Amino acid sequence: MSSITYSNLILKKRESRINGGSHLQYNGLRAIETVKLTANSASCKPKAVKCGRIRAMASPAVSAPKRETDLKKRVVITGMGLVSVFGSDIDNFYNKLLEGQSGISLIDSFDASNYSVRFAGQIRDFSSEGYIDGKNDRRLDNCWRYCLVAGKRALDDANLGQQVLETMDKTRIGVLVGSGMGGVKVFSDGVEALLQRGYKKISPFFIPYSITNMGSALLAIETGLMGPNYSISTACATANHSFCAAANHIRRGDADIMVAGGTEAGVTAASVGGFIACRALSQRNDDYEKASRPWDTNRDGFVVGEGSGILVMESLEHALKRGANIIAEYLGGAVTCDAHHMTDPRPDGLGVSSCITKGLLDARISPEEVNYINAHATSTLAGDLAEVNAIKKVFKDTSEIKMNGTKSMIGHGLGAAGGIEAIATIKAIKTGWLHPTINQYVLLTNFSVLTRSDSLISQLFFNHSETYFTLLRLQELEPQVTIDTVPNVKKQHEVNAGISNSFGFGGHNSVVVFAPYKP
Repeated sequence: MSSITYSNLILKKRESRINGGSHLQYNGLRAIETVKLTANSASCKPKAVKCGRIRAMASPAVSAPKRETDLKKRVVITGMGLVSVFGSDIDNFYNKLLEGQSGISLIDSFDASNYSVRFAGQIRDFSSEGYIDGKNDRRLDNCWRYCLVAGKRALDDANLGQQVLETMDKTRIGVLVGSGMGGVKVFSDGVEALLQRGYKKISPFFIPYSITNMGSALLAIETGLMGPNYSISTACATANHSFCAAANHIRRGDADIMVAGGTEAGVTAASVGGFIACRALSQRNDDYEKASRPWDTNRDGFVVGEGSGILVMESLEHALKRGANIIAEYLGGAVTCDAHHMTDPRPDGLGVSSCITKGLLDARISPEEVNYINAHATSTLAGDLAEVNAIKKVFKDTSEIKMNGTKSMIGHGLGAAGGIEAIATIKAIKTGWLHPTINQYVLLTNFSVLTRSDSLISQLFFNHSETYFTLLRLQELEPQVTIDTVPNVKKQHEVNAGISNSFGFGGHNSVVVFAPYKP
């Protein structure tokens, strides 16, 4: 045996011949995949795809979900709208995810030069043109600007523009958009005015544009929707809680349509400073694009993000009557509480596992029918493992399941996270492509380091006599993570039923279940 040394790590080399090619095996390493490349292959980076309907490879061992028979109680998705670090066009957003792009950058929306964390999933070049008039636009907190744009785009996507809405019974259409923190910038500015210039200098919009219910209120005021209207604030579980509550309004007959989701503008001096104070954030200022690294053994906290994700949820009966385009079906969901700690999850994952179980019961499907999980996966030490432990309690056989982490690319959208990730889940269902979880390993070639991130030591060995690359890696993932995390490269996968998890400070757990629409 010969040996090769990298950064004081000695690996024992053994060569074998596989299918006529040279395959390198190493003690202590686990082969992840072998990729055959042509001589002209310049890059392993996936190309963007159009997010149309794609026929994917099916998982034959998984049966189709059952369906509620009452058309009034079946809830379908007929519109989607978002504001994200990758813009407000949903196809472009999902293509960026499929490409494995990082949306994390240095903060410039405020002076963070003295902060111990100076990066975030900050939204840039946001435009509300055509959705908010200029006078209101200048007054609004970004939290509500994101909400109004995402909400109106969702209604447009559902063919429920203002002219169409005028012909409908708007008392049967409700709004339920939540936020974890509300208008943080407006609140901070108001407090600063109070302290520096006195109470008479506080803006009259200080209270209205700070409180967390204003997303639902403003969207209803702008569109005239008069059905059930309120907000839910359960930290990072907010959007999923909103989906569950909105679906229940439809099932009970309170509304035919609910506009639901979450919104947040968390990249502010106060919120970033606050998360630093409670030691929740990654501090990889010199390697910020790789800072959000779900399930990695050297993860050190989450990355703040922002945006809004909103769905138009509708009873199947109503959607069919108006000839709506049905994107996917909401099968069910659930909410529970850890009753454990303000910021840390239960280590045994009991609160999360019970939430998943209840969500599947509400959806009327078995664990065996789920083959995709959009994980909460914030990149925190305790949270990532608690979620995996819970998933493995519910899904005894995870061999057919793919699990990815959207936050690895866009950061943690806080109250908006569940809304944005629900859209990513639905796009996976529609396209047959799962976006990767990035920052899962780092590549080397020709035995030379190309990139490196702390103890992430991964190696791409190249045999010059053959056009084979064999990718191997050390124990970067936590040992408990035995589920396919779709590392670094998109995968084709026909989703039978997918769940999206969101958990928030205070022990709030939420799970929603989506599936392809089948009449």
